[in-house]
Amino acid sequence: MTEVKAPEFETPIGEAAAIINYQVAMPQPANHLFELTLHLVDYSSPILDLKMPVWTPGSYLVREYARHLQDFTAFAGEQPLPWRKIGKNHWQVEKDDVSEVTVRYRIFADELTVRTNHLDATHGYFNGAALFLRLPGREKQPIQVTIIPPHPEWQVTTGLPPVAGKNNTFLAADFDTLVDSPFEIGTHQLHHFEVLGKPHELAIWGKGNFQVQPMIEDIKKIIAVEAQMFGGLPYSRYVFLLHLFAQAYGGLEHKNSCSLIYQRFGFRDRQKYERFMQLVAHEFFHLWNVKRIRPQELEVFDYDGENYTPCLWFCEGTTSYYDLLIPLRAGIYDAKSFVNHWGKEITRFLTTPGRKVQPLAESSFDAWIKLYRPDANSANSQISYYLKGEMVSLLLDLLIRVQHGNQRSLDDVMVQMWQQFGKDEIGYTSGQLQEVITSVAGVDLTDFWQRYIYGTQELPFNEYLEPFGLQLVPDAEAEPFLGIKVNSNGNNGKEVIKFVEAGSPAQLGGINAGDELLAIDGIRVTGNQLSERLKDYQAQDTIHISIFHQDELRTLAVTLDSPRSSKYDLKAVENPSPLQQKNFAGFLGVPLTTIE
Repeated sequence: MTEVKAPEFETPIGEAAAIINYQVAMPQPANHLFELTLHLVDYSSPILDLKMPVWTPGSYLVREYARHLQDFTAFAGEQPLPWRKIGKNHWQVEKDDVSEVTVRYRIFADELTVRTNHLDATHGYFNGAALFLRLPGREKQPIQVTIIPPHPEWQVTTGLPPVAGKNNTFLAADFDTLVDSPFEIGTHQLHHFEVLGKPHELAIWGKGNFQVQPMIEDIKKIIAVEAQMFGGLPYSRYVFLLHLFAQAYGGLEHKNSCSLIYQRFGFRDRQKYERFMQLVAHEFFHLWNVKRIRPQELEVFDYDGENYTPCLWFCEGTTSYYDLLIPLRAGIYDAKSFVNHWGKEITRFLTTPGRKVQPLAESSFDAWIKLYRPDANSANSQISYYLKGEMVSLLLDLLIRVQHGNQRSLDDVMVQMWQQFGKDEIGYTSGQLQEVITSVAGVDLTDFWQRYIYGTQELPFNEYLEPFGLQLVPDAEAEPFLGIKVNSNGNNGKEVIKFVEAGSPAQLGGINAGDELLAIDGIRVTGNQLSERLKDYQAQDTIHISIFHQDELRTLAVTLDSPRSSKYDLKAVENPSPLQQKNFAGFLGVPLTTIE
């Protein structure tokens, strides 16, 4: 074991003596190691307990951040203190009557996502849950963080307020706030702008084909639209952290900031740019929905284990519904683009067999063991609470609008949830959520809940769309149904079957995910050619598919089924009535003819 000397620390004085002090250094960023120093004063207990969170709020999976911790040591002055690890994320230091303790450890950081840490020669990025040890019982105590950049030109950007008179030093009101405040450290672009009299920052790491000023103008529009819905902005300053990477996509919400990751060349293409703005709208909407309007089960975080709630469909799914609607209201895209985006979302939903197996409330509850751990059977057995929650939110919005002639909508639900639970941050129960939606709708929603939230009945899209002059139209498929998806050009050029639909001809014929597709009726076929090859056959034809199954050559007889749609479009009904036209205009603010 390498000997680690106790670092020198200036002891806080006055009120600062009650503050937990962290120092974050990165002297050799190319080695991907953050060096953490924790300094405590007046800690009276003879045993110092320290625990690393196993997950981070907003990302519902136990990620075991302690696996990246190494080189743990503890000191009283220059004297090493004995310590031991008593759990996967739990350390104990024997300090006896010593009142001043220094703990030092290092965190390996080479995972660039919005919920983890990344350090290299170009920048340092971290999330509090994945970096800082917490002191059980002292989570409400203020925490001071000092960043020691490896180079003088590196700057520090975070949503935390700076400590006056101290360079690169920031103050978190408590541990929850520290976890909720990611840091970007480096030579990133930093752009300042103002919305509704409040300062905002956009920090961009990485190169890409974006145009920053048009991007900022569109972000301003999104902020303004969402602020108008809720009656203002619930912060004094807000920070957007944007990482540009290869084919990345994701976001993580925080109370006065968000982390975004997006493909570096995803800005010139209009559809990709609109998808990015939906991501911005999504994470910013979380300012209210989740960060302040949150389920009772997430009111107090248990950083040692899962925090189960059946309401993630509202937290994330309803937010996903609005991330399509907000850019429309902001004028970033028009109603025709909005309807096209919805067609794609509904297609994703209706081509996921697991929607018939897993109820929405169960999907929310089981996020910890399913959504973030997909396998070859996931699409058969589960449905994303993001995706189905988005679908259910659409139906609820349309239901409320048709009941009240567009004088009420899902917006009223959000505002009431904000007024009743969000402003004072009082967690709601699943029953209270249902009560609020029911009160706004003005009709009994018990049957709706049983069918579509606690049950697995198919969502009746056209029943809810028809009053607005819309209909869901499946594309006619030319080829008979086989039921597989193939990963072409992967695995050293092998055509690997990545998914087999439950009950499909392929599964009934003995094909498995992981098999290598070779030929149909003795003629080689690739995944890219599969659709065209199947068009040479009819439903009920029996074909012979050759595969490698665990390196064993097999030829299986498979009887094809009737064609199934793999694409759905939202279109205007023929000859819409005046009421349908009125309802559509009240919904999207433009005539129905604009989407034709």
